[in-house]
Formats: sequence, C-alpha cells, structure tokens
Amino acid sequence: MEEAKIGVLMLDTTFPRLLGDIGNGLTFPFPVKYALVKGATVDRVVKEGDPSLLQPFVEGALTLQRQGVQAITTSCGFLSLFQKEIEQKVNVLFYASSLIQIPFVYRLVGKRGQIGVMTASKASLSSQHFKALGIHQIPMAVEGMDNMPEFTRCFVEGQEDMDADKVEKEVVGKAKTLVDNHPDVRAIVLECTNMSPYKERIKKAVNLPVFDIVSLTEFVYAALP
Repeated sequence: MEEAKIGVLMLDTTFPRLLGDIGNGLTFPFPVKYALVKGATVDRVVKEGDPSLLQPFVEGALTLQRQGVQAITTSCGFLSLFQKEIEQKVNVLFYASSLIQIPFVYRLVGKRGQIGVMTASKASLSSQHFKALGIHQIPMAVEGMDNMPEFTRCFVEGQEDMDADKVEKEVVGKAKTLVDNHPDVRAIVLECTNMSPYKERIKKAVNLPVFDIVSLTEFVYAALP
C-alpha cells in the first residue's frame, strides 16, 4: 500500500466532511494523513485569527513531517496568516491556504480582470490574509457566505448536522452573485475548503474555471517523487 505523501492539518470541528471536502479521506485517489490541531476552532481561526494557535500548528506540521509526508496543507484558507512561519519550520512543501494559488490563476487568465474569491466569511477575511501570502495587490472580488443561514449554522456555528442541498443552493447562489456583481471576474478561487464538494455545480453555474484546495493538492501530489 502506498504511503501517504500529503499531510493535512485539521481544524478542531464536528461538522460533516462530505465527499469532495479535504477532510474526507475518500476525496483523493491517493492516501492522505491527517493531524488534528486541538483547540483550533472556527471561532479562533476564522473570527479571531488567534496568534496563539501558531505553535500548535507548527507542532502538527512537524509531526506530519516526522511521519514521512512530503507536502503539508490545512483544512482552512484563513490559515494563510501562518504560511511564512510554518514554511520556515518544516523541510517539506507547505501551503496553508488555497489562496496561495491566486497569482498562478491570475497569470493563467492573462493578468486581466479580477480573480473571484469565495470565502466562508467576508467580514473576517482581511487584507492581512492576502498580505501574508504577498498577493494583496492582485485585483480580487470577494464574496462571503456571511448571511447564508444553513452554511453559517453548519460551518461557522459548528452544528453536527447539515442540509447538504440547502448548502449547495447557498454556495452556488453566492457564486452567481459574485459574477453578476463583478462581470470582469475571469476565474474563481475557493478560500473555504468546505465549498469544494460543490465545485462542479459552481463551474456549471457561472461558466468559469474554479480552483480550490483539492485541485491544488492534486497538483502538488502529481509533482512529488
């Protein structure tokens, strides 16, 4: 059996991880090793950007490295804040957030128009999350799920049950809103890893390329020896 080459640092959550979510091991056609970062709740990571969580994430990354993975990522795009610190502590590939691929996507579309960013919380996604990756000068249009009741109930408030159909309608609806409000958006990057199960529906709804943590992880995996 193939050893896991990809490691994922997981937030401390209880909501369902559907097929297509990075937290569901069946999402990938290759093995993935997970490390739970205890205490890394949605409130502390998304709403507060709690800097005291850096050390637990560093320790989790070092643990995954010792276990033999060749690349490490996380289950939340808001962890872009920790990109620089963690990448300097490990000797394997590290990408904290799906947002890290925005410069690549912007180049793919000819550096024209804007890159659409869909996030769990527009209110919480600040310029600091982009500056931490050195991408804050790229033209971006951001759309959040802040006022979407089922998405918020499940992924922000942390309820253990969810209506997947409602979440899908909310996510796809927000993608349409993003493109309607910003017709110069030429591609979309999903900050939120919990949106990945709906990626195909989003692509069909807006007729644009959609990049997420799953496509990025498959890209990285393909490069590993």
